[in-house]
Amino acid sequence: MSIEFTKYHGLGNDFILIDNRFSRIPIISSEQVIKICDRHFGIGADGVIFALPGVNGSDYTMRIFNSDGSEAEMCGNGIRCLARFIAHLELECKNQDQYRIHTLAGIVVTQLMPDGQVKVEMGSPRLMAGEIPTNLSTTEKRIINQPLRVGEKSWNITCVSMGNPHCITFVNDVENIPLEEIGPKFEDNLAFPQKTNTEFVQVVARDYLKVRVWERGAGITLACGTGACASLVAGVLNDKCDRIATVKLPGGNLYVEWSKVNGQIYMTGPATMAFTGKLP
Repeated sequence: MSIEFTKYHGLGNDFILIDNRFSRIPIISSEQVIKICDRHFGIGADGVIFALPGVNGSDYTMRIFNSDGSEAEMCGNGIRCLARFIAHLELECKNQDQYRIHTLAGIVVTQLMPDGQVKVEMGSPRLMAGEIPTNLSTTEKRIINQPLRVGEKSWNITCVSMGNPHCITFVNDVENIPLEEIGPKFEDNLAFPQKTNTEFVQVVARDYLKVRVWERGAGITLACGTGACASLVAGVLNDKCDRIATVKLPGGNLYVEWSKVNGQIYMTGPATMAFTGKLP
């Protein structure tokens, strides 16, 4: 039996979306995920997202698997794509523009905006070492501008969890970072027992950041929503940027706010349908 899919991307960070509303178990395996994400022998994608039935008062559940078959807790670009996919599945519900989506990182609220973008309430960042997780310090301490030996040099890092682990380092010129070489060394560093996403951030202005990302389980991607949010949080913690900023990624811009009122992170950006098809 063939399985219908829709491919979406958020600033070039691309996903295969599958309607899984009639089962609580993903209808394809992680081994199949690896095959269909292959850009030479499959469809090609950074990951596969399943729209499952909601739990705990949510409208839907999101399960996301990276291109290497590993499961991620959350994905900012992916959940925007999922919100658009759900709206497409529910064409009869023309008045609904907000969805509560259950993820492994908790319930995330998405809102479809009139201009076609999607605004996501990402929750509050988690900053204690044990929440990242990292073994760089005790579980009750923040990791802010702390040195870490990676490869042949020491990097000053700040650690943030957006439901998934992020390691952020500030650089003078993000374009000159040898990302393909250094990214895996950060991801697999023993300081991160569950591995880590890594953001290299150049502060252009207090309201404008340039970011390149090495994603855990996917490698170099054109954009990372949780990474953009984590980068802004790290910038605020190091007094390098304001609480509202444009985050420029290779695939385009995201708009991120860390509310001083309720501590929530809000991320706004596009989600674009590429094409539909059937898996054999």
